[in-house]
Amino acid sequence: MKIRFIPVAAALAAACALTSCGSSGPESGQSDGPEALTVWIMKDSVSDAYLQRFEKDFEAGHGDIRLDVQIQEWDGIGEKITAALASKDAPDVIEVGNTQVAQYAQSGGVLDLSDKVGELKGADWLPGLAEPGKVDGRQYGIPWYAANRVVIYNKDLFAKAAITAPPTTRDEWLRITAKLDRDGTQGIYLPGQNWYTLAGFVWEEGGELAVQNGDSWKGALDTPEALRGMDFYERLQALGQGPKDADEANPPQADVFAEGDVAQIIAVPGGAKIVEQANPDLAGKLGFFPVPGTTADRPGATFTGGSDLIVPLASAHQDAAYEVVRSLAGEKEQTELARAMSYVPNRTSLARVLEDDEGNAAMAAAAARGRATPNSPQWAAVEATNPIKEYMTAVLTGADPAEAARTASDAISKTLNP
Repeated sequence: MKIRFIPVAAALAAACALTSCGSSGPESGQSDGPEALTVWIMKDSVSDAYLQRFEKDFEAGHGDIRLDVQIQEWDGIGEKITAALASKDAPDVIEVGNTQVAQYAQSGGVLDLSDKVGELKGADWLPGLAEPGKVDGRQYGIPWYAANRVVIYNKDLFAKAAITAPPTTRDEWLRITAKLDRDGTQGIYLPGQNWYTLAGFVWEEGGELAVQNGDSWKGALDTPEALRGMDFYERLQALGQGPKDADEANPPQADVFAEGDVAQIIAVPGGAKIVEQANPDLAGKLGFFPVPGTTADRPGATFTGGSDLIVPLASAHQDAAYEVVRSLAGEKEQTELARAMSYVPNRTSLARVLEDDEGNAAMAAAAARGRATPNSPQWAAVEATNPIKEYMTAVLTGADPAEAARTASDAISKTLNP
């Protein structure tokens, strides 16, 4: 296997030919010998060591297939994939963000894999990965891996407040956080525009960010359920000093948490490593629990990020490409990937492979109730302008929630129905 880094600009400059895709179709003159498959994997999704081990195992079991893995940059990837899907010389397998599948499927250039769902144990897939990969009832994206937010907490500050166990319900979470929010300690650092976290609270209340009615979409932040989700966010956010007009990147919440006077943040488990790098004194002092739900019998709903695998219609080796997808999505590789990269496997039944790590176990538990953003090809445009962030800041700074929600919902509706 050749693992190659392919700059986006170079590929776009020759998009009409896309010679960098490298698939060997009949027109290439290749006849006998192994099929050469091009696989696009996103930069930093997996380690070189994982890819090299996978290539060795896969080719040993598929003597008629050779892999050419090409590493892609996230910056500009949408344009590059769209060009590839429209070409006659596309790669054979592409890793895409789980919320991007609808955008690519709309082009008509993605292979429908609905007839493979049963073989791939699709009934056990995480909803947050499976649902975005399904467009108009057809499965185009095959879940690969997931990651979602959990609560990272400072064990010393919990002990100082005589809190012996993490909360298991949202009401208990509010009580504990209020108890922590005193004597120079922030109960939680929750920036005002952490909209992925808000989405989970909205879903937990039975609301939606947007709903589809036939061929049209409507923003739904102004429903009673969604407003209850925002109300809970407002009450939790008030138990700390997070800025009301910024997200978790401004300033980086890991840096704020590393100062040692914040009891909790909401982040992926890997965020703990960044905190410990910034403040080594916190090593071994950070704990994890799933975002609590309304009842103790299950975690709260959360946004699930991650990647799906697609096969372009223009692939000259669709059957062999499916074999790559089937292997990467299968139990063996899902187990290897989870252990190598601390990702949540694509199946709920495989969460057990992360049980030995507290942060990953919390993430896996929450993933069973993971959700994704509305499955519209235009959702990326909503995130680009992001009226949800403006809505959150407006409410947190005193605006009427119902009126601010109507304004945001109208903006979402206009963007989703160009």
